Parts: sequence; C-alpha cells; structure tokens
Amino acid sequence: MIRFIYKENLESESKLMNSMYKDRAIQFKERLNWDVNVDAQGWETDEYDGLNPLYLICESPDGRHAGSMRVLPTTGRTMVNEHFRHLTNGVAISSPLIWECTRFCLSPAASPDVSAKLLVAACEAGLRFGVEQGLGVFDARMPKIYGRLGWSPDVIGASGKGRDAISIGIWTFTEQVRDEICRRSGISLAELASWFDASFGAARQNEPVAA
Repeated sequence: MIRFIYKENLESESKLMNSMYKDRAIQFKERLNWDVNVDAQGWETDEYDGLNPLYLICESPDGRHAGSMRVLPTTGRTMVNEHFRHLTNGVAISSPLIWECTRFCLSPAASPDVSAKLLVAACEAGLRFGVEQGLGVFDARMPKIYGRLGWSPDVIGASGKGRDAISIGIWTFTEQVRDEICRRSGISLAELASWFDASFGAARQNEPVAA
C-alpha cells in the first residue's frame, strides 16, 4: 500500500524510516554514484528532509520501504530553485499550484508495480489537494519508465547528453492521467482512494501541502 506521511510523523515509524533512507543510499550513492551524503547509520538524507516534506511511501507487507518520493511546495525552499536553475535558464519556479517531487527511489527488492503505485498516488494526491502540476529533475534512465506507465512529463529544460543527461519536467495532474495509469497497472480507483483516505481522511481535499 501507499502511505502519505509527513516527516514529523514518519519519525515515529522507525522501520519504515530506516529502510527508506537506507534504500536511498543504495540507489543514489552506491548504484548511481551521485554526490550525496550518507551518514554513519547508512542513511541518505539532505537538508530538504529537514523541511517536513510529505513522503509518498510504498510500504511492503513487512512494514519496510519498497519505494518512495518526496514532495515539497514550490512556494518554499526547493532543490530546483536552489540547485538546478541552470535547467530553467535561471528562472525560479514558485506557485501554490505546483509541487516539487524529488528522491524517487525504489528498494532493491521492489516489485515491478511499485513505480506505477508511486506515480498514480502522486497524481491522486495532487487532485485531492487541488494542486495542478508536479515539478521534478530526472536522469536519462527515467523517460522510458514514465512512458511505459503512461505519464510522461513536458520537458522544460535539459543539460548533458546520453547517459549523463539530466532534465527538468512538469507533470500535470488530471483524472484522465490517473485513470490511464490505473488501467495500465491494474490498480483500482477504489484501492487508490483508500490509500489517501487512510492517511488523511476522505474529507481532506483542496488543502495546501505544508512546508
């Protein structure tokens, strides 16, 4: 299932938090060789984890992390505005209707459906909160994954070539996109709604994601 959980609440769930940060270290430091910090616990974290982001976490049956992404409002501090402005020609992106989505991570043991669950959960959350778009930076391996799942971004900037290319894109949250991902992945709309409602309650909609 997908958990929608803020950092301040994640701290009380040690197994989920520990396995997520360790899986991030495996993916970003060991496998992709990114310039990220890994602490003595084996956790990959950064300054944006300290801003009480909303995490979308696919939780395995044993309570461990299977995949995740991190969401922050673009009205506050973001990686895009502070580290990737070269991809937007120096333009800062800030809007109450746009989220920044970062640290898309899959556990080494993740099943093939985890990516679809994360993407469709992000779309569902955007629709429920009244947010129109998601913003993110991605590397050369990701466009095939997005296309296969039925939700490719509009690329607004890029740098580098081949395997070293990085791009910044915008995803638009629509019911049509949500329904298409569900159709391709076999996730029912009822199941998707139940994930959000279990975290926030059915009545919580059109409220901003807090920084």
